[in-house]
Amino acid sequence: MADAAVAGVEHFEVATAQRTEMVSITSQVQEAVTAMGRRDGVCHVFVPHTTAAVTINENADPEVAHDALQVIDRLVPFSDAAYRHLEGNSAAHVKAILVGSSEAIPVADGRLQLGTWQGVFLCEFDGPRRRRVLVC
Repeated sequence: MADAAVAGVEHFEVATAQRTEMVSITSQVQEAVTAMGRRDGVCHVFVPHTTAAVTINENADPEVAHDALQVIDRLVPFSDAAYRHLEGNSAAHVKAILVGSSEAIPVADGRLQLGTWQGVFLCEFDGPRRRRVLVC
């Protein structure tokens, strides 16, 4: 874990490879919790980006992430002509608004208290990019 600028906050970077994708970051979040020495409480995961998000969902079958991205793409299609934002990535901004920039996860005995099938995902909506994830 790299040193964070704020005490009690760990961070790591994720390189994305596609315009839209969901990258499992569960192990990196767990590593951050371990590095902080967090034994019990709540872990907050935050992405400081306006075209990326973080969510918790099934991490056993990769088709779930694929299906979720397909639905999000249908709800908010990519089209330069449909939006007024000059950078051409308005769809990515809207998708990030819908999914959200943070999650809170209970921690007990130093372990994330996720359900059997759950994982933590960075959602990329304007890639490929390098994204920063903060954990506190």
